[in-house]
Amino acid sequence: MADVPRTSGAGWFRRFHPAAADAPRLLCFPHAGGSANAYHRLSEILSPDIQVIAVQYPGRQDRHREPVLLDLRELAAQIRAELPALGPMPACFGHSMGAMVAFEVVRDLAEQPPVLFAAGRRAPSRSAQKCVHPMSDTDILADIELLGGMDARQLRNRALTRMILPVLRGDYEAIDTYRYEPGPPLTCPIVVLVGDEDPMTPVEDALAWRDHGAAGGDSHVLPGGHFFVDAHRDRIARIIRDRLAVTAGEAYRPDLPVHSSEESHA
Repeated sequence: MADVPRTSGAGWFRRFHPAAADAPRLLCFPHAGGSANAYHRLSEILSPDIQVIAVQYPGRQDRHREPVLLDLRELAAQIRAELPALGPMPACFGHSMGAMVAFEVVRDLAEQPPVLFAAGRRAPSRSAQKCVHPMSDTDILADIELLGGMDARQLRNRALTRMILPVLRGDYEAIDTYRYEPGPPLTCPIVVLVGDEDPMTPVEDALAWRDHGAAGGDSHVLPGGHFFVDAHRDRIARIIRDRLAVTAGEAYRPDLPVHSSEESHA
């Protein structure tokens, strides 16, 4: 892939595809072990109507010489410090760990995003330590296989696993040592997305995100496991387009119509 142009902001942000000057913007936060490139395909689908800006965490790809941050709140604080480079606060999308990072980034902002999309993650109030650290490499790889993040052939590639394990180890520690500190809900609505067969994220725990946002949130339960976002990019892109069409050019108003929920449960 060709070099990706950076925004200002110490190399934290990536834009992959062009967008109209007045296009709504979406700031995307990767999952554990993931990089900004996790959002390359979504950016392609949404361009040029929506400008996708992906966060590049330290320790991966062109930032591989930087240490992985082991504290999720410290990671969020460093991203928050770079947000002025983006101008007005964009809408936010986070998958798995990225949903929690996005939440911690925006919860202390005076100007919160017009909407937060939280995908494949328990609500902050439902978070709990899963493992004692340090985890063994075997346990980390077994967890990745369970979640469907890599196939068996990739997991047998020793060079690949040696490269990704330090990042995964650090991200897992950041997730499992995170403790939610109760506070007021966000002033923006939250759109929840979850896979109906996600072994990490029970649907009920994902839907509890709605308690952390303003009125007017929505929820979508889609077929699949933890990486349901990869199988349903086009559908998720439509959800994003529809929602940002409501919020574009004006502050969100709960009296405006929103699309009906796609929940698959009673």
